[in-house]
Amino acid sequence: MTPDMPLLVFTDLDGTLLSHSDYRWDAALPALEHLANIGAGVVLASSKTAPEISALRQEMRLEKWPTIVENGAGLLAPQVQAIADFSIYAQLRAVLAHTSANLREKFCGFGDMDVAQVADLTSLSPSASALAKQRAFSEPGAWSGTSQEKAKFLEELAAQGVAGREGGRFLTLSFGATKADQMAQIIDDLAPCHTIALGDAPNDVEMLETADFGVIIANPHSAQLPLLEGETKGQITRTRRAGPEGWNAAIMAHLARLKL
Repeated sequence: MTPDMPLLVFTDLDGTLLSHSDYRWDAALPALEHLANIGAGVVLASSKTAPEISALRQEMRLEKWPTIVENGAGLLAPQVQAIADFSIYAQLRAVLAHTSANLREKFCGFGDMDVAQVADLTSLSPSASALAKQRAFSEPGAWSGTSQEKAKFLEELAAQGVAGREGGRFLTLSFGATKADQMAQIIDDLAPCHTIALGDAPNDVEMLETADFGVIIANPHSAQLPLLEGETKGQITRTRRAGPEGWNAAIMAHLARLKL
C-alpha cells in the first residue's frame, strides 16, 4: 500500500492518452509531470499487449505502477516487461476454432494475420505490430459480417465462457475480465484518496463509471459514446479536445478542482 496517495489515474491509451493518428503523447506531458510531482499514480489500461505497453510505460516513466493489459484480461506488474505464459491465449484460440464456420470466417483476429497485415490494419510499424501479436490473454480482430451475425457469433462464444467487447477499432475476445475488474483490485491495493478514469470507447465505460471522476475523451474517428448515468450527476465529463490534448486539459482541470 502507498500511504497517503493523493490520486490514482486510470487511462486508456489509443485515442485517449495517445493520439489516434500518430500514437504520440507529447501534449499530455505537462499533466503527467504534475501528477508525478504530487505523488499521484498513473495506471495505463489498454487493449495493448504486455510487450508493447511496457515500452510505453518506460517512456512515460510509469514503471512503478501496475498496468492493465489486453483490455483488462491481464495485469502487468510494476517493473515487469513481459508475460511468459501464453496458455490462456491458446485456450481462447481453441474456442474460436470451434465456432460455426460461416461466422468464424467473418472474424479476422490478430492470430489470423501476419505482421504486415496487422501493420496495415493498425498503422503501427512492423516492429510494433510484431509486439501487438504477442498476446497472452485476448484476441482483437476485425468483424466483417452483419450486426445480426455478430450477435450469433458472440452468443456461441459466450456459451464457452468467452466475452466480446467493442473497442475504438476492434472487437476483442477474452475470458471475461474487464478493465474495471483489474481497476478494483489495484484501488484496493493502493488505497488512493481519489481516482480518475479517462477513456473514449465502449470498453472504457465500466472503468469510467467505477472511478470517483470519469472523463470521456473526444474521438472524432469513432461513434460518440451515449450519455452515461454519471454525466447527469457531474461524476463524468466530456472533453472538447481529442487525444492527449483533451487528456492534458482534463487532468489539469481535475487537479485544480481537487486542489492538487
